[in-house]
Amino acid sequence: MRRSSLQALAAAVALTVPWVVTWTARTGLPTLSSVAGVAYRPPAGLAALPTGVVVALSGVAVLGASFLLAWAAETAEKDVPRSFAIAVLAVLAVAPEYAVDALYAFNAGAGGATADACAQFTAAELERIADLPQSAIDTPRERLGRSCHEANLAVANMTGANRILIGIGWAGIALFTVYRAAAEYDPAVETRTGFLTEVVTLDRSIGLEVVFLLAATAWAFLVPLGGGIDALDTIVLVGIYVGYILVVIRGDVDPTHDHVGVPAYLQTLRKRRRIAVVVALFVYSGLLIFIAVEPFAHGLEDLGKAAGIPGFFMIQWIAPLASEAPELIVVLYLVNKARSTAGFHALISSKLNQWTLLIGTLVVVYSLALGRYGALPFDDKQSAEIWLTAAQSLFAIAVLIDFEISVREALVLLSLFVSQVALEFLLIRGLELPLSAAELLVAYTVVYVVLAVGLFAARWRSFRTLMAEARGTITRAAFPRQERPPGSGD
Repeated sequence: MRRSSLQALAAAVALTVPWVVTWTARTGLPTLSSVAGVAYRPPAGLAALPTGVVVALSGVAVLGASFLLAWAAETAEKDVPRSFAIAVLAVLAVAPEYAVDALYAFNAGAGGATADACAQFTAAELERIADLPQSAIDTPRERLGRSCHEANLAVANMTGANRILIGIGWAGIALFTVYRAAAEYDPAVETRTGFLTEVVTLDRSIGLEVVFLLAATAWAFLVPLGGGIDALDTIVLVGIYVGYILVVIRGDVDPTHDHVGVPAYLQTLRKRRRIAVVVALFVYSGLLIFIAVEPFAHGLEDLGKAAGIPGFFMIQWIAPLASEAPELIVVLYLVNKARSTAGFHALISSKLNQWTLLIGTLVVVYSLALGRYGALPFDDKQSAEIWLTAAQSLFAIAVLIDFEISVREALVLLSLFVSQVALEFLLIRGLELPLSAAELLVAYTVVYVVLAVGLFAARWRSFRTLMAEARGTITRAAFPRQERPPGSGD
């Protein structure tokens, strides 16, 4: 086991080496890119490389780093609660998404994009300014308009990333789990009578994450009503995530869980060495993902632009898909080891931290760039994007409140996501529809909410049980029972 595990570790590291060499050979610090607003200046070591080569090298590095990250999280389960280990994994895996969104929020603040300033622009004027090359923007009004566009991009990129996690992540992993079970037995998959009735059953340990995600989703419906993302949103959403971490870090450690492969070998190391290895893997893989995902995403954006795909669409969907790649790879790895619950645990944890920390920290970055406190503004279409994202989240939670997801439910999640993105893309390309882009988003929001309400009503007992179990977990974490020494009196 030792030899094969070391070979696997070496192979994963080897996947990252070509990109590390390429990245260290260039001069200057990495620059986060933006198709619509910030000129991307490739560092000297990358400027001469074809876009396809950059995408290939950085993509392979992301693959290797994702395996290292997954092994670190699995190994850490011997010393810390599984939920906490997966929470750390989730934060590191989606760190590039935070960085990209922070860039847009910073540019919006630096350019003075306030709600009052942006109100003077029509949607058509902002679209015209967004299409201008960076070198062609030379008037104060155009610079302000570009900053207002960046504020909208911050919201669009965030909502796109969140909807990808559910529409592709949750649905795709459920379908992959069922598909894999056809070739190799998976105790999490049950086959029931009827058409497309295979069900992935999940451990009730994910209930706490589902409840905290429900709290964040409920608040998200209120965010557009404030006219922007403000300090209250930061306090509530970041507070929800901090509360979640304080609960899971007090959870029970389960060192008896049977691991195989690299994690099994690393867990045989002495505790001090094991912790050092886990920390090293987390740090190395986290840094690798951070420096590789941005060029990977930018390369995909360039390839998409060359194929005629609009820039705003690339920012909302292709860039987040690239930045979510490490998380999806980690989850595929876990599911392939018949750890379906751990895979969903990672996806839900990622959704939770993006739906709380990501939104909550945008106003902080924006205010620092603005030079004073201010709420990050966005237009009416981005308000509809937030409501749609919250509605999709509500429906996905309703699906999981009985700790099952069927093939039919996964297909509904996937179909709604794909059809909405496809229709929006066709609208951008000039297709005539009876609905505007914003009205289309509202229509899908209504569909998600109606489906969610129906499921909550049908599964009300399961929901009450879920809430009671979560309340008990939180109470035990807040007021842990002290073990009394043997022989002590009543």
